[in-house]
Amino acid sequence: MSTDTKQVVTEEKPVEEKPVEEKPVEEKPVEEKPVEEKPVEEKPVEEKPAAKPAAKPAAKPAAKPAAKQAAKPAAKPAAKPAAKPAAKPAAKPVELPAFEKSISDKVVEKFGDKIQVEFVKENRVGIKVNREDVHDVAEFIRDGLNYDHVESVSGVDYPQDKEIEVVYHIGSYSDSSLAKQILVLATRAQREENPIPGKDATKLPTLRDIFYSVEFHEREVFEMFGVYFTGHPDNRRLLLPEDWADLPPLRKDFAIKGR
Repeated sequence: MSTDTKQVVTEEKPVEEKPVEEKPVEEKPVEEKPVEEKPVEEKPVEEKPAAKPAAKPAAKPAAKPAAKQAAKPAAKPAAKPAAKPAAKPAAKPVELPAFEKSISDKVVEKFGDKIQVEFVKENRVGIKVNREDVHDVAEFIRDGLNYDHVESVSGVDYPQDKEIEVVYHIGSYSDSSLAKQILVLATRAQREENPIPGKDATKLPTLRDIFYSVEFHEREVFEMFGVYFTGHPDNRRLLLPEDWADLPPLRKDFAIKGR
């Protein structure tokens, strides 16, 4: 059975557009309501303090002549009582070496005020004596303290004191307890401004008869400082020529010619 399909063709008719009639809009008058003006509250304005102008440096007054300025005495502050210094602790006495002190004590016990102990320290004792007593003290050092030789003899010029000092360094070979000990014996002779060695007052007694080893040492001190040793068996010059006519060369007033 066949069915005829009928196609229904719908014809679209054009829509007629009708003109829209614009109706005039009636403008209703707007009723203006009066605006109620509220009084504005005026707040008092806080007045800030005006900024101070920067201070200008004060103009220095013109310097007046010194004569016209009235000199006013400066006011002195009240004197404060001076602070007392703190009390210093008492200085502890220096402990001298016992052995060396025993040596110096023996010399003091023997000669008293005739000698002066210059120093006492480890392995060293220093004694100063007048030239009149130097021979006796040296003899006691040999016989009473067991020192048996002089190691060296030195001279020192003191023009400000008008003296020349002679220093003996005395040791011992025979006593083992004195092996490291040196006893320094010093004495002084008068110093001449214009020396004539051997014929002026610059003289000391020799220790040659007590300590044989001083023989050449005293000869050297004689020619270098002009100290003549009374009783010395051979007071000839040792290093300088016999016709040396200048000052003894180790005196402080000796000047090398040409310099």
